[in-house]
Amino acid sequence: MRLPTLIAAVLSVPRSAPAEVSINIGPEPACPYGYYDFAPYSCAPYGYYGPEWFDGGVFIGAGPWFHGHHDFRGHVDNRFDPHHGYVGPQPERGETAFNHFHGNEMRDGRGQAEGGGHEGGGHEGGGHR
Repeated sequence: MRLPTLIAAVLSVPRSAPAEVSINIGPEPACPYGYYDFAPYSCAPYGYYGPEWFDGGVFIGAGPWFHGHHDFRGHVDNRFDPHHGYVGPQPERGETAFNHFHGNEMRDGRGQAEGGGHEGGGHEGGGHR
């Protein structure tokens, strides 16, 4: 291919329009024990979140609806995480919560996990109201 032909071919390629990204996260899920901190933000089962994730029995949020302070870290029991193979029962939205928790990992509400085999210190939580 000759240089003038190559230049003409390159200049004739249509240019892409700038990409637009629109994100609509909607209202946070109404789940009795909170919801996972990763899309699609399904309801987390009883025992996934520790007591520090609740304020007066109300879940402080996760993912785009997280309402905790910037350096927050809270316990979770990752045995109830689908990323770790959990395929057990999931609560229905609006289901009544109950108490008891044993955590084995720390999370920050924004999808980041840390080590921390803390058993919850005998605290009651995980969605208590």
